[in-house]
Amino acid sequence: MELRPSGKKNRKMLIFRSLIILCISLIVIEPLVWMIVSSFKPEPDIFRYIGLIPRRVTLENYIEGWKGKDLGFAVFFSNSLIIVVFAIIGNLISCTLTAYAFARMNFRFRSLFFALMMGTIMLPPHAVIIPQYIFFFKIGINNTFLPIILPKFFATDSFFIFLIVQFMRGIPTELDQAARVDGCNSWDILWRIILPLCKPALITTTIFTFLWTWNDFFTQLVYLTDSKLQTVALALKKFVDADALPAYGQMLAMSSLSIIPILILFAFFQRLLIEGISTTGLKA
Repeated sequence: MELRPSGKKNRKMLIFRSLIILCISLIVIEPLVWMIVSSFKPEPDIFRYIGLIPRRVTLENYIEGWKGKDLGFAVFFSNSLIIVVFAIIGNLISCTLTAYAFARMNFRFRSLFFALMMGTIMLPPHAVIIPQYIFFFKIGINNTFLPIILPKFFATDSFFIFLIVQFMRGIPTELDQAARVDGCNSWDILWRIILPLCKPALITTTIFTFLWTWNDFFTQLVYLTDSKLQTVALALKKFVDADALPAYGQMLAMSSLSIIPILILFAFFQRLLIEGISTTGLKA
């Protein structure tokens, strides 16, 4: 009998928290819902009737937006996917190898190198874009995908190195010692023991690399000047170009399509993403 008041209190608190979370979720998701709904409105109705219920529904924005102004949007989606796939492969290979060295190997000045690597996280990318541009220009790879993809294969994303290092440090070193007794070398330990246990951290690296590369605008704007090489992020800007009439309906339609790959990725790997972030002590 004495536990009932406490149970009722906990239930009321749970309902109150759920309502707060629901209200915050509705506030956060409202712009996304408005974008998707407005993409089905005729151009004149988008800002004339800003409600979530369209008065008229049309697919013209999707049809015309997919055709694009100079090139079809299929080209831009293909370019974005190519860059994203190679960026993910580069980060997974280079950041995993670097993190394994910091987490499991002993070598001189390891702490110093790790501190220097962590210091680069605080360095804004805009501070190094000019020397990088000059370097890539001198070796003749500007206006290609290489300036965006190539750095990923040299472990330039320190955030992911730190994330994987934190995860590897949570794996007992006794597993390494037992593997060495069985005749495994460092490569065998990484491939057969560490990598399978690091799946949540690797999935987290994959999702964040996909998200940041897919939505990247500044770097792609600097290096990709040929319209045939431009990505979705750059192509969306063309709908509101100052040299032509803005096509907000087409921009909203293509923006709605551009978030589909991200939603699919989160839907399939949501559990592993949360596990990877929570295990490494990071906050999304």
